[in-house]
Amino acid sequence: MNTGAAAASAPAAQEWRAPAGWRSVECISDLHLQASDPATFAAWQRYMAALRADALFILGDLFEAWVGDDAAEVEGFEQQCANILRATARRMPVFFLAGNRDFLVGAQFAQATGVQLLQDPTVLVFGPRRWLLSHGDALCIADTEYLAFREQVRNPAWQHAFLAQPLAARQQVARGMRAESEQLKRSGREYPDVDTAAALQWLSAANADVLVHGHTHRPAEHALDATRRRIVLSDWDAAGVPPRLQALRLHADGHSERVPLA
Repeated sequence: MNTGAAAASAPAAQEWRAPAGWRSVECISDLHLQASDPATFAAWQRYMAALRADALFILGDLFEAWVGDDAAEVEGFEQQCANILRATARRMPVFFLAGNRDFLVGAQFAQATGVQLLQDPTVLVFGPRRWLLSHGDALCIADTEYLAFREQVRNPAWQHAFLAQPLAARQQVARGMRAESEQLKRSGREYPDVDTAAALQWLSAANADVLVHGHTHRPAEHALDATRRRIVLSDWDAAGVPPRLQALRLHADGHSERVPLA
């Protein structure tokens, strides 16, 4: 366990305090929405229309790929998604924290949809708890190849150069990356999990006791020590056997529950 790396990687967390009247909020992540998966898109559309909560927190990888906010300005799948987010944000606050697939979601998209962007990590102060919200990818410190890629694509200079390319060229790059990702899945590669020492360091730095994250596609709850734990969100796959469609509901009294949607 690389405690030195964990200690060095704990970032300063943004803090967001829930209004006193909130009773429950929901968290989702890793839907990987894409036009080629209409079943999961339809399940998300139904979920968003039916959602009755005080707020929704999307913890990354809502989209399989996001090549720039201008993609939602032309008729197509991204614009459909933007319309659903806009309709939901008119009813309740919708927060978005970027994942490893949709880190290029930016201020232009947020302004157009009403979605509020959060830093990774963010502390949600809600009821008696301080919930530490993250996508989770930066905590998988054994995945050194991915973390090197993450550092490259989160660099403002890289992003500026990528976004300067025509939309069609960026979409072609995204298709190539998806094909590589599918090939890795078929290879049976086992991806590293969140590092426990790193998770504890992040919780200590944020003065939080529960970490909520996605990314790993391994929904579970882990006791990290006597008082602190991490909750892993489920990915979504409506065509899976059985289907994987789930949200996490946080309550004002401090407890949480998984909400099956299938």
